Amino acid sequence: MSKKHLTILTGGSRGMGLAIGQQLLREGHMLISIARKTSDALAEAATDTEQLQQWEQDLANSEEAAKRLTTLLSSLNADDWASLTLINNAGVIPRIAPLGQIAVADLQNAMRVGLEAPMALTGAFLAATEQWTCPRKVLNISSGLGRRPMASQAAYCSAKAGMDMFTRCTALEEALKPHGAKLCSLAPGVIDTDMQVQLRGANPEDFPDIGNFKAMKQDERLTSPADAAARLLAYLHRTDFGENPVADVRDK
Repeated sequence: MSKKHLTILTGGSRGMGLAIGQQLLREGHMLISIARKTSDALAEAATDTEQLQQWEQDLANSEEAAKRLTTLLSSLNADDWASLTLINNAGVIPRIAPLGQIAVADLQNAMRVGLEAPMALTGAFLAATEQWTCPRKVLNISSGLGRRPMASQAAYCSAKAGMDMFTRCTALEEALKPHGAKLCSLAPGVIDTDMQVQLRGANPEDFPDIGNFKAMKQDERLTSPADAAARLLAYLHRTDFGENPVADVRDK
């Protein structure tokens, strides 16, 4: 019996996450999708009921999510798998406005989903599989906004900047281990998703950069979720994945 590839994906119910999940299923991967809601479109891409698990999980409760992942991974036999991958894709943008106008609860949710949950899930993933010898990878979906500031985007920029830094730190830790995991925080480019709709629909008085986002849509400079997913997965499959722990999908 040939060994299979297992991927854990957050935010797989819509947008680019859905496209990533669909493509992984078509490639024959076993997939665990963690999102607030299940997706019929994702289920339709699975060849059988065993290929896909969909967990309904609020990632703002990172402790519960990490415990569920630990339980699942601890139940597996390492010898059954050809590779193991975690893709932290989920994220949220709170109200697009200056920091002083954003409710603390919205800030907490954005940071928990966008930074705390990826850290907690990555920690659970690495701890539960530390003795595995098959290739293990963590792909964190970052953003160019984690590398350059933007007004009225303090929470999102901070979460992505934090994702870049924790990836760097954890990559150093894993490099010291005989079978350490490879990690990369990867910016995917500008993608035509609901998040872009949210940005274009912001109050112009609160968001000085709104014109740039409207122009990208008008000039057809946005990448489709399917194309973005294909580029991300191509990068994930590169032989040099993880050599640069913070990268851009457009890197050569």
